[in-house]
Amino acid sequence: MLYAQVHLTLPAWVHDFVDTAASYESDEAKVGLAIRLSGHNVDSATGGPFGAVVFDGGHRIVAVGVNRVVPHSCSVAHAEMMAYMLAQQRTQRFRLNEDGSHITLATSSQPCCQCYGATVWAGVDTLLIGARSSDVEELTAFDEGPLPADWMGELERRGIAVRRDILRDDARVVLRRYGESGATY
Repeated sequence: MLYAQVHLTLPAWVHDFVDTAASYESDEAKVGLAIRLSGHNVDSATGGPFGAVVFDGGHRIVAVGVNRVVPHSCSVAHAEMMAYMLAQQRTQRFRLNEDGSHITLATSSQPCCQCYGATVWAGVDTLLIGARSSDVEELTAFDEGPLPADWMGELERRGIAVRRDILRDDARVVLRRYGESGATY
């Protein structure tokens, strides 16, 4: 029999961990939340060391995501992908900014090649990044895949502002902790 549906979930702890009523005004506050999500995901053994948050123009959370690849046996269950899918379900829009709202994605680490591609199509206006892909590959066993040589320029040409190295050292701490643990979730 062929499966006719996919069921992906965030860990139950997310509901208590995230304050959805809060406003995250600064880039540091937005990326800080993504980093805290990534760290709690590792500490709870519910997935890999990656977190992402979709924010609306009012600095409020639309959706969050953490890496769930191993728990769901699904290679697309990256933090960014989970956040995009949940935001799209919540707003009922596959292009999140198609209603004219400003959408920001904050990530604990630079999107891999898969999440980079999704960012192009998801309707994001601003991408905020903690750790670089070189940090991910240095501190963990992850392969981030190929990106265009001028990946930031490609996003900016498509109207997506990119800011990186926001709380980079904090993001690296989570990656190092995961890498040194030998975990494979």
